[in-house]
Amino acid sequence: MAEKLTVRYDKIGDILYFDTCPPYPEQESEELGDEIIARLNPTSGAVENLEILFFSTRWDTLNLLELPISAALQLVCQ
Repeated sequence: MAEKLTVRYDKIGDILYFDTCPPYPEQESEELGDEIIARLNPTSGAVENLEILFFSTRWDTLNLLELPISAALQLVCQ
């Protein structure tokens, strides 16, 4: 079953979130470097959420977003 990707921005915390599911307490967290946090499925180790800290500062200086992950994008028909 294909998963949806939700992108949301917390202006107060200045964090950009990429979610394939709502975060939950059992997820394991791993810093990928450069203040990017991956939240992993505790059983499979799959990345379920990404958090990019200090997003507005990055965007203001780079105007480019590169993530240390690979992604397979496809359209999902509902």
